[in-house]
Amino acid sequence: MKKTLYLVLSLVLSGVAAMAQNAGPINPTGNFKMAAPQPFLFSVNTLTGSSPYWSLNYSGSYGERTLTPFGYDGVDQQLAVKGYLGNQFTLYANAALGFARDGGTTSAQQAELMHDFIGGKQLFGPRIGLSLGGSRDWTNVKSIFSRVTASFDAASWRFAGNLRFEKAFDKSRDGIDLITSLGFHHRIIGNFYAGAEAVGEDLEGFWEADEAEGGAKLLIGPSVNYIPSGSRFGFSICGGPIIYATHSNVVPSEAVRDLSTLSQNGYTIRAQVSFNLH
Repeated sequence: MKKTLYLVLSLVLSGVAAMAQNAGPINPTGNFKMAAPQPFLFSVNTLTGSSPYWSLNYSGSYGERTLTPFGYDGVDQQLAVKGYLGNQFTLYANAALGFARDGGTTSAQQAELMHDFIGGKQLFGPRIGLSLGGSRDWTNVKSIFSRVTASFDAASWRFAGNLRFEKAFDKSRDGIDLITSLGFHHRIIGNFYAGAEAVGEDLEGFWEADEAEGGAKLLIGPSVNYIPSGSRFGFSICGGPIIYATHSNVVPSEAVRDLSTLSQNGYTIRAQVSFNLH
């Protein structure tokens, strides 16, 4: 199964690269992000007045030994809406449905409001913001969270990173969970971008032997984004191994965050289609 999925991923990337080679060059000072409201799959970026005001993002994933708000240990489908509210405010909300390998189904939802305090008025340059939101995970645990967002966009590359602080209303969870994520894309040719994304969860497991949720987990893998010229659609794909770097002596919970707390290494593959409504 794993070899088949990686073969499918390779074929998709090859197809996207071929389409990118046929795409015409873009203006290096052009507004490439007009068709890329959500180019990364594990880091959320804020929008600006020159970015798409509203977009719909549909994504699907397959994972083994992983449990995330963007995925699931099995197959999940997610629909998200993202919009610019003006005055440097961005709304992001999603709902997901997961199909477990044992035949069960479950759902998860979250919504948040982000505000840029540094930058955020122009497309290019740095932006740093803060969000406040709430979620319900696959196991029906409710949480509130805050996310520090950072991004930097230039004519030929883009960066986004998040620090997410989460308080779950479940006594088996950490007092405060911290999830970090980074994404980087560089324009290869035309409207084809490639780079990498990384996610870290429960990194305190590197120095706490009794970390409450099983230890530190890491994900890193290739990430691509393709925007057809003159189209409202954008396509992204990312996948890679999930490494359970440390193992504490505490039995992990069923917390659903950006990585699961299982004891064996896993992997995930996620693809997304976005549609610019503006």
